[in-house]
Amino acid sequence: MKRWRNWGRSADATFAAVATPRNEAELTALIVATVRAGQRIRPMGAGHSFTPVAVTDGISVRLDLLSGVRSVEPDSGLVTLGAGTRLRDLPTLLGPHKLAVQNLGDIDAQSIAGAISTGTHGTGTAFTGMAGQVRGLRIALADGDIVDCSASQRPELFQAARIGLGAFGVITEVTLQCVPQFALAADEHPEPLEAVLDGFDDRMRSADHVEFYWFPHTDRALVKANHRLPADAELAPVPRWRSLVDDELLSNGVFAATCAAGRLAPTVIPSINRLATAVVSQRQYTDLSQRVFTSPRRVRFREMEYAVPRTDLPAVLREIRALIGTRGWRISFPLEIRVAAADDVWLSTAYQRDSAYIALHRYFREPFAEYFLAAERILTAAGGRPHWGKLHTLDAARLAEKYPRFADVRRVRAAVDPQNLFGNAYLDRVLGPVG
Repeated sequence: MKRWRNWGRSADATFAAVATPRNEAELTALIVATVRAGQRIRPMGAGHSFTPVAVTDGISVRLDLLSGVRSVEPDSGLVTLGAGTRLRDLPTLLGPHKLAVQNLGDIDAQSIAGAISTGTHGTGTAFTGMAGQVRGLRIALADGDIVDCSASQRPELFQAARIGLGAFGVITEVTLQCVPQFALAADEHPEPLEAVLDGFDDRMRSADHVEFYWFPHTDRALVKANHRLPADAELAPVPRWRSLVDDELLSNGVFAATCAAGRLAPTVIPSINRLATAVVSQRQYTDLSQRVFTSPRRVRFREMEYAVPRTDLPAVLREIRALIGTRGWRISFPLEIRVAAADDVWLSTAYQRDSAYIALHRYFREPFAEYFLAAERILTAAGGRPHWGKLHTLDAARLAEKYPRFADVRRVRAAVDPQNLFGNAYLDRVLGPVG
């Protein structure tokens, strides 16, 4: 038996065994053996999802050895990667080909298969989440066959599995639409929260990639705006000493200490948050895209994130702000606001809808349920769709109301995995039973 906990300490499991196949032949042999033994199998990425999506009492399959570049088409920008490739390794792998991923989130610990399967996204009104950048998948199915799928080859499996929670098979390769390498000119600065909300749509369009953080109990927002530049633009990266001070000492070291202090004495949290927003400094720098998109996250937390129609974001955030004040909660972690363009991925939170994301966090040693549940009522009332890799309480019946192609997802799942080999209790809840 192998015990496991996810990064956020919100899910744990005892696996019957952990397998790390070295190639597709070993993976298919494992699938066949698992079927014969009457067990279940679940693919495992980096364990960064906050949900129990990877939990099983059967076989946990790690894809770490199925990683690296499989092929590159320099003219088209299509790059095929092993499913276990970590996002943090993409710059090294794509750099020699002068290519980059179009958009990334702010954490790069995930595997590429795990990131797309749970709907990982960055920010930018003209850019989709990572699944929208996928042009092909190679998947090991429950019968042991390995198939390729794309918009033209087994298109329904492709649409269902791009954000598929590992419910359709074990992804072995991912083909991404990459772009020529580029740099980002970053501008990070505090502003009054109401000023950002009053001109929200214009603000989100004012740069290629815009997001902001709001610390509860304050009236300030930390805005991050990134403009895309050619890769040969003159770079002016954050000096090493300042990166150590801002990103390691303040954003991780000091923040960890203040979260711990707030847990012991919640009444100090408003003062700490006000001090944090008062001392945050403005900075501008220019660097290659991957060095700007991502940042270290060493303070553990639990997270819930919902996508709402983009035009509704200001009203929804104001309602959550009022809720925090009314309930008298003391919340140390900021709320993160991002945007994404509409896409055509069946289970995408931005399916056929320009979206804005509201992410709520709590320090992992603090209770989160009351806060998340109350905010979730506001978010669902606004037509929100929960991020598939983050905490929420919705089940298949409620999710079916939010996704026009939900019945098609269930139909494809029943066709490729009729015995529910890849299932678990979480998938039973959010996708419903197979059949």
